[in-house]
Amino acid sequence: MIATARQSTEIDVASLLDWMVPRVDGVGPDIALHQISGGQSNPTFFLETNDRHLVLRKRPPGKLLPSAHAVDREYRVQEALAASAVSVPRMVAFCEDESVIGTQFYLMERVEGRVFHDNGLPEIPVKERRAYFDAIASMLAEIHKIDIKEAGLTGFGKPGGFAERQVGRWTRQWELSSTAPNNDINALINWLPNNMPDDERNTLVHGDFRLGNVMFHPDEPRIVAVLDWELSTLGHPMADLAHSCIYTWFMRSDEYSRGLLDRDVAGDGLPDMDEFVSQYFAASGDDGKLSRFYLVLALFRNAVIFEGIASRARQGNASSKDAAEVGRLAPALAARGAALIA
Repeated sequence: MIATARQSTEIDVASLLDWMVPRVDGVGPDIALHQISGGQSNPTFFLETNDRHLVLRKRPPGKLLPSAHAVDREYRVQEALAASAVSVPRMVAFCEDESVIGTQFYLMERVEGRVFHDNGLPEIPVKERRAYFDAIASMLAEIHKIDIKEAGLTGFGKPGGFAERQVGRWTRQWELSSTAPNNDINALINWLPNNMPDDERNTLVHGDFRLGNVMFHPDEPRIVAVLDWELSTLGHPMADLAHSCIYTWFMRSDEYSRGLLDRDVAGDGLPDMDEFVSQYFAASGDDGKLSRFYLVLALFRNAVIFEGIASRARQGNASSKDAAEVGRLAPALAARGAALIA
């Protein structure tokens, strides 16, 4: 069999083909790979063979931070959600053997739809934009409604102590990836442990739920796939909600998520943060509220994540060509977190 690639990649396509033949139905005499542009995490490829249209996600090459780029967790959680109200692609196969293409990877069915990367939704008519954000809020609520035991995800994370573990984890990650001191980060590291919430709710959390990680139907404001489950775990649902909010309303239009911080949301037919949060709680049936603590935690966490992206760029193993530019967001998000606690 001859393996072909439409684009040069670091993947040994011949080795991949040999692995696929006995494990994946419908594999033809060759495969075609095309890397999907964008993204700061796990390299992702369209894979075609015969009439199969698949997606391959793998860990990046090189030295990685502990527990980062967990494609095994991505595969497990999406497989568990296959029959739920949460829209996920169908999982096909997981490979733990790093000798096949150099890292762990998995295959899933390709879903047709639209992924937007600008929260202003310039592709969508003004009068229709709010429906897309309503769909995002409602899908996040569905994730948090999942019966953990019924889905077979009881051991997917630890019960209780989520906020404390998150503060500890991202503080350690900062220590591993930072290259210069940051007074705003230091302020957050000091503030967060002294303002822990008492609420210990425990649900499935996506970990990176935002506009760019959902796929919409080709013609409708309906989500057909929730993507990028690398950071999913069991934890507090407000951590997810806060993450969505800071990617949307705490970033400017010229920054990574092309946020709404400097936009006229009402004039552009978009919701403000309070309206989005209200839609989430209406869909979840919960009368809770989004506290300042979780917004601060989300800004701290993402400042650390973006610093990690910058660190990978310096090492030369970041997934996206604009990783160095994106890494400059770390101090910006840290400053916005510090402003919330001033």
